[in-house]
Amino acid sequence: MLDRVGTAAIGFLAKVGEGTLFAVKAAREIFVPPFEFRETIRQIYELGLRSAPLIAVSGVAVGVVLSMHTRASLQRFGAESMIPAGLAIALVRETGPLTAGLLLSGRIGAGIGAELGAMRVTEQIDALEASAVDAFRYLVVTRVIACIVALPILTTLMNFAGMMGGFLAETSATGMSLGLYFNRAFSLIDITDYVPATLKTMVFGFIIATTSSYLGFTTESGTEGVGRASTKAVVLSSILIIVSNVLLVRLIFFIFPQAGGG
Repeated sequence: MLDRVGTAAIGFLAKVGEGTLFAVKAAREIFVPPFEFRETIRQIYELGLRSAPLIAVSGVAVGVVLSMHTRASLQRFGAESMIPAGLAIALVRETGPLTAGLLLSGRIGAGIGAELGAMRVTEQIDALEASAVDAFRYLVVTRVIACIVALPILTTLMNFAGMMGGFLAETSATGMSLGLYFNRAFSLIDITDYVPATLKTMVFGFIIATTSSYLGFTTESGTEGVGRASTKAVVLSSILIIVSNVLLVRLIFFIFPQAGGG
């Protein structure tokens, strides 16, 4: 039993080390020419633009639900007028970025893991390398850049869609006008609320892309391995996003004390 536990622990640590070196290499290669501009733009379209409907619909739904819960809480204190501001703060600071990151870890992570895994088991990656193409730069770095660029944009879309969902809930409940709603919503929002919370999603994008690409690149056992790589990409990306979010929020509060109410 001790041998099995020790072997499993060593194997796990080896995988962690390999994944970390993979991520470090990807971070370094982002800034080293030549740059695959055409493939990067295509990946931004595939991973970013095609995720916009999912983010928009989810944002509206989250906004409606948050508005209803916020109303139920603030009505007890006679503070219904603060509902738009409370909803906006909750969305911009935390709910929007984290929800977008988790949604995209499912949509993008599974796609990258399955695509690169299928290319590995069908030896397409080996064929690229045999053709003197840098497979790592062409397949991994382009997806990392695309995710880093797309996540903040999609997070902004999530925030806006959430506020629109909150407006729909409020106007159906009280008849509040659009102008009054957004005037109250932005009354307590500052640039230090929006910028740090949105920029941290660049880290989420890096995590999703590198984790999924690593699992796809190291796929084994044929088509069965492709399925496992896709599933692991979603699960591991989501866990890493949640853990990193705790650290990033603490860092944001340290750099911008006013963001934490300090």
